[in-house]
Amino acid sequence: MKFNEFNYNRPDLDIFKKDYQENIDQIKNANSVKEALEGIHEIQALQNEINTQSELAEIRFSINTKDAFYKKESDFWNEQLPIISEWETDYYRAILNSPFLSELKQEIAAPFFDIIENSLKVFDPTIIPLLQQENKLVSEYDSLIASAEIDYKGETYNLSGLTPFMQSTDRQERKATSELYANFFQENLADFDRIYDELVKVRHEMATSLGFKDFVEMGYARMNRLDYTRSDVEVFRREVLEQIVPLSTYIYDRQAKRLELDELKYYDLNLSFPTGNAKPIGTAYELIQKAEKMYSDMSPETADFFDFMVKHDLMDLLTKPGKQSGGYCTHIPNFNAPFIFANFNGTSGDVDVLTHEAGHAFQLYRSRWINEPELIWPTHESCEIHSMSMEFIAWPYMDEFFGDKVEKYKYAHLSEAVTFLPYGVLVDHFQHEVYENPTMTPEERRSKWRELEKQYTPWKEYDDNEFYEQGGLWFRQGHIFNSPFYYIDYTLAQVCAFQFWERSHVKEDDSFWADYLNICRVGGTKSFQEIVKLANLKSPFEENSLSEVTQAIQTYLEAIDEEQLI
Repeated sequence: MKFNEFNYNRPDLDIFKKDYQENIDQIKNANSVKEALEGIHEIQALQNEINTQSELAEIRFSINTKDAFYKKESDFWNEQLPIISEWETDYYRAILNSPFLSELKQEIAAPFFDIIENSLKVFDPTIIPLLQQENKLVSEYDSLIASAEIDYKGETYNLSGLTPFMQSTDRQERKATSELYANFFQENLADFDRIYDELVKVRHEMATSLGFKDFVEMGYARMNRLDYTRSDVEVFRREVLEQIVPLSTYIYDRQAKRLELDELKYYDLNLSFPTGNAKPIGTAYELIQKAEKMYSDMSPETADFFDFMVKHDLMDLLTKPGKQSGGYCTHIPNFNAPFIFANFNGTSGDVDVLTHEAGHAFQLYRSRWINEPELIWPTHESCEIHSMSMEFIAWPYMDEFFGDKVEKYKYAHLSEAVTFLPYGVLVDHFQHEVYENPTMTPEERRSKWRELEKQYTPWKEYDDNEFYEQGGLWFRQGHIFNSPFYYIDYTLAQVCAFQFWERSHVKEDDSFWADYLNICRVGGTKSFQEIVKLANLKSPFEENSLSEVTQAIQTYLEAIDEEQLI
């Protein structure tokens, strides 16, 4: 059965509520751990049905935000999911209050219980209206981003569609299209400011009404930071400032020399090479064929996985009008199916997003043995280890995608992964500032962004672009609006992925693949630090944790002759 044949039916939630309650009562009144587990398994089936239908609605709406039916269904789930959270809270409370709790902990992995305890901390029926308002505002942001229709040279593009022009070898075209990109946000500044201001206020009200000091505390609980704290993140930020910012500066200095520029402006940063960035060879269909061959050659496990994705048409990759921006992987439980969403635009990012989201999808495929919906994914920072590492694991096959430009691709890919880290930490630091100071005005938030930008990304020069100079670049970062505090996760995972890169491509340590398979299989049954240990990696929270891999990266980059990068 292909994805377009997956049947969507809005469930009768009154019936589901009744079934939930009956099984909650069974857990409460169980006379044995067997009876309690039977109630848990029945509720898991209900969770899977709800998640299947809500995900189908969201996927199809994200593919075409102009589809009136799925717009209506998306709105329905935005209203109902917070209400369903109340049922889940009752379910989780019944488990934690069960006289068979110790026996249940022998049957279900420990992170499940940490996660459900966090769920009880961050939900109360009194905040349902606030959760619904939060969902509406996030949908408003997504629709605003998707509404971009930018005219350039007689054609109309969404934001993703402008990307190839923003990487043009023609500096005037880079500048012109970068300004068009920024102008969309400038023209809609009032709406972006209003949406985010309301989101901050709604989230702060939720947090304080639940007894948290601020939304930072609530945000950490919502993100299920199971085994690290704000202070650990601060240590990591310092490591990035001390180790990664100087390496990033070296990378951009070298780029400026290649481009024969005295100074890189913001519209130059996306062009790595004077003859143009490496671009994948072939149509979107041909890239999928190459990916199919790559995963077939990589291992029996990946071959089986990617065959499944292709057979069931579980990827929507082309950019088109009305489609949401960005890329993601999600899970459709009742079909045991991952789904990959992307916006191909003819750049190397097409390969990156494919391998990245395939890393997520491969983990999901390997974790299908897990019964608990709460554990099919690990926590977010662990999820990103799978995806970011897969980008590097795919390196031996990149000549098929890039031909004689493969060294340019690898240099840019590794360099951009390095220069991403300061930006990723900046996004996290900014959100701490915002939610620790929820009364900041929109102007003060933009000013704070620019202040932090100068600290973490000192190479950003905005020339005469007033919008960016006043601190508006973060409007384009959807995570800040729709997934607060979901960003440090990428940076933590990137450091882990660098270690997989070093083991596989520098040390030529073949044991990395068994470790990667292991962490994909365990899904969310282990916490972040446990997964790092299982993978035989160094924790990013250790002092000087970045020094070895940073040196390995610089040595690798320096060894690539400039002649190969022209």
